[in-house]
Amino acid sequence: MDRFQDPAELVEVLGDWASARGPLYRKLSGAMARAMRAGDVPHGERLPSERDLARMLQVSRATVVAAYDELRDSGMVSSKRGSGTRVTTEPVKRRAGADGRVPGGRATSIFQRLVDGPGEVISLAFAVEPAAPELADALRELVDEDMTSLLGDVGYHPRGFPPFRNAIAAYYQNLCVPTVPDQVLVTTGAQQALGLVAQMYLRPGSTVVVEAPSWPGCLDVFRAAGAKMISVPLDDEGISADGLTRAFAEHQAALLYVMPTYHNPTGTLMSATRRRRVAEIAARFEVPVLEDNAYTSFDATSAGEGSGPLPPIAGCAPDGAEVITVGSLAKAVWGGLRMGWLRAPGGIIERLARYKVLADLASPVLDQALAARILPRLDTIAAGRARVLQARLDQLCELLTEALPEWSWRVPDGGSALWVELPDTDARVFAQIALRHGVEVVPGAAADPTGGHDNFLRLPFTFPEETLTVLVRRLQRAWLELRRHGPENSTLGPSV
Repeated sequence: MDRFQDPAELVEVLGDWASARGPLYRKLSGAMARAMRAGDVPHGERLPSERDLARMLQVSRATVVAAYDELRDSGMVSSKRGSGTRVTTEPVKRRAGADGRVPGGRATSIFQRLVDGPGEVISLAFAVEPAAPELADALRELVDEDMTSLLGDVGYHPRGFPPFRNAIAAYYQNLCVPTVPDQVLVTTGAQQALGLVAQMYLRPGSTVVVEAPSWPGCLDVFRAAGAKMISVPLDDEGISADGLTRAFAEHQAALLYVMPTYHNPTGTLMSATRRRRVAEIAARFEVPVLEDNAYTSFDATSAGEGSGPLPPIAGCAPDGAEVITVGSLAKAVWGGLRMGWLRAPGGIIERLARYKVLADLASPVLDQALAARILPRLDTIAAGRARVLQARLDQLCELLTEALPEWSWRVPDGGSALWVELPDTDARVFAQIALRHGVEVVPGAAADPTGGHDNFLRLPFTFPEETLTVLVRRLQRAWLELRRHGPENSTLGPSV
């Protein structure tokens, strides 16, 4: 089947088409025309039926008919009975090469939002906050005390600036995970860390076992490497141990990817018992484990009387197990401090370092020097952040309970978002209406390609209190508009 005959695939490349000016049909035709000229919807591609696209966008069929008519009048598409509507225009000529999108990827619109900037909508694509106040103090100290020696440094440290690697090793020592600097590779953010591991472990056709749901931006890293994903469901303690055993028994997995602290998008904290089980199962089947612990914006234990963070899976892995741990300062400190790392056995770090050199030679030294000063203060920063985010979480839950009582969610153990279930509604459909009300939603289908979470959406609580109030008000108006169409139009069953 032509890829864009599926309306969900077409909507993925249209972005926030409804925010343009003019009549709705013209907004739609304009967005489709831009996608065709750019080659995102290529020549010869069959488009969705008018009825299917109208249901996905939650607009009248007349709106889609008018949009298609305008495209036909301009010679960009043609229609033939029995063959549907196909793209006839040629894209604007550009140099050969890929356009940066991942074929079959689910994070296209998320990454495009990052490229384009927030615009006028409230975007739920990213859970971001301003820098922690402690960062300014660390920066002043860096300038006053270290700048002369830093500027005299050669500036290239492919494995990472030694003081930062030492600080990372000490960080894991405090988590009861014996670590030396030779087991650490500094990366430019957690995303690069995932990309380096994918380069080293995966080939086209490789199998990666992942949690369901998972974050689409991470899954697209594996898709870009040509891998296929096998999904295992979660429970309240993390990835299902029984499901993981079955997946390993039935598939020759090249890698296991999990998010123990905290899972994105559900906010689940994998229990200590489950971490040991995961490590044991992976070791028994000889599958390397990639654990991503970069999603630590909010730690519920820091807001109360908890016993502190759990050690990573690497801390409970049996001898000989292959566990690669990803960490980052982006969520905990500031998204602009693009410092991440990989912790693994020395031999693996040696190999990953060669991929790192090919990628960018080395990460910026000044950023690493700043990160080395801030990392020992992470517990203090986390505790302060937890108090602020706990208040925002409480406010969001209160607002949702009052304005949208039909919605349901589990209060997360940590992270920075609610994983919200919509009753009898495909979140992709709701996302189109929400966009017209000024909110960009990440629907569950992007996080779980199996279809098991199509009626979920991710709702960050990192916004200021006044923004949360406006956000819920807009979501309520969008929900009321959807409900006025009737329940039969809120899901994506087969068209009749």
